[in-house]
Amino acid sequence: MVNPAKTAKTLTFVIPAYNMESYLDRCVNSILSASDTRDVEVLIVDDGSKDGTLAYAQKLERTNPGIVRAIHQENKGHGGAVNTGIAAANGMYVKVVDADDWVDPQAINTVLDTLRAQQGITEPIDMLVTNYVYDKVAKRHKHTVNFRRVMQSDRVLGWDDLGHFGLAQYIIMHALTFRTQVVRDSSLTLPEHTFYVDFYYSYQPFPWVRRIQYLDVPFYHYFIGREGQSVQTDVMIRRVDQLRLVNRLMTEATPERGTVPEGLYRYMIHFLAIESSVTSVFLILSRDQANYAKKRELWEAIDAYSPAIGHDVRSKLMSRAINLPGSAGRWLVRNGYVIAEKVVGFN
Repeated sequence: MVNPAKTAKTLTFVIPAYNMESYLDRCVNSILSASDTRDVEVLIVDDGSKDGTLAYAQKLERTNPGIVRAIHQENKGHGGAVNTGIAAANGMYVKVVDADDWVDPQAINTVLDTLRAQQGITEPIDMLVTNYVYDKVAKRHKHTVNFRRVMQSDRVLGWDDLGHFGLAQYIIMHALTFRTQVVRDSSLTLPEHTFYVDFYYSYQPFPWVRRIQYLDVPFYHYFIGREGQSVQTDVMIRRVDQLRLVNRLMTEATPERGTVPEGLYRYMIHFLAIESSVTSVFLILSRDQANYAKKRELWEAIDAYSPAIGHDVRSKLMSRAINLPGSAGRWLVRNGYVIAEKVVGFN
């Protein structure tokens, strides 16, 4: 039998965990369900938990030597835990899995086989895109997000090979597996003690990505609806300044047109327009005059960073809708959000 500690790692799973003792078992066991885990690494980053998260992570480490590793740090927030995990990763590829989420036992072998095939290749893929499932509490029908209309499956793609993304479609962290060196080359550092850094994680490294592959499999299960979750409307309104910080970082990470492939530039403008609009929605939903001023400042800051980028972001349909003037524009945004929430039903 091969000693797993001596086997080169293909994929590192980084699991940021704060007070997640009751969820860790499901998350880690979904990864360990792979038929061969010798080249898998699971890093559980205990972010200063106050429950038994660290002790349980250490138990998982003892029972899965050479595969699971428990890392403890003082609390730095989700971004700080991801930073620690990426810095410690030994795998050729890295994937972040939140501790209350899990991976699909049927899809994990397909993903691992695809990544193992990159070992020893002169030009391995830089990013693997997979589908993800909204596993909402008490909801029988589970919605799967796929990218079939945008990417051709099972072949290596460049940014210019991608189709046009839908109005509110973008590649979130749950869909991404990066080549570890690409993330390190990009110097990605997520802000600490900040929510919604997954937007930035799914954006900043992209100019360093050259080769992409899409697997049409539901790899990631996104558990949604837990009380106090960061995507609940009232929570997002309270934390809207953190969304503004993420928006500023994304703006500053946006390359000028002509410096990256055109397909990449179009996608980054599309995503920046979405995140800017999302932040604007919650500033409007707050019904706070000070936040209305912050919304104007957000869009003015994009223009100030780059008039060309500002023009391209503002030209998007979603951006035009969110910037309809006055109280009538805000009324339309608030009512549009209520309708969208009922129709989509993911949050």
